[in-house]
Amino acid sequence: MTALAIYAALFVSAFLAATVLPVSSEVVLAGLVATGQGDPMLLLGVATVGNTLGSAVNWLLGRGIDALRDRRWFPVSHEQYDRASRTFRRFGAWTLLFAWLPLVGDAFTLAAGAARMHFGLFLALVALGKAARYTVVVAAGIWVMG
Repeated sequence: MTALAIYAALFVSAFLAATVLPVSSEVVLAGLVATGQGDPMLLLGVATVGNTLGSAVNWLLGRGIDALRDRRWFPVSHEQYDRASRTFRRFGAWTLLFAWLPLVGDAFTLAAGAARMHFGLFLALVALGKAARYTVVVAAGIWVMG
């Protein structure tokens, strides 16, 4: 596999992991690092950008939440969204540092869009949280590599 294909596959897996599909970008990233495929820092950057942009899709969906949330394909249940909305209202933008969490993370990004949160601040906080999470994954992959 070429270097470009490796980074592209990681980007796609990270992007999709932040949207409606159950993709584990952490496994892909850790595997690439542990097998020495690609520069760990570049892999970290690609995963962070891909996953952050995937969350931006959720932010956009949140902008139209009232028209979309009753659709069968919508990625977040009413209960998950209501819980995340309450948490988002209580703790504000800081919840986005945890947008990487399973189940509730996507709902936080939807709630931010529904709340009409400033997109630049949204991107900064989501990227910071996701970069921190992926840094741990890269460090684990390097540790496994020895």
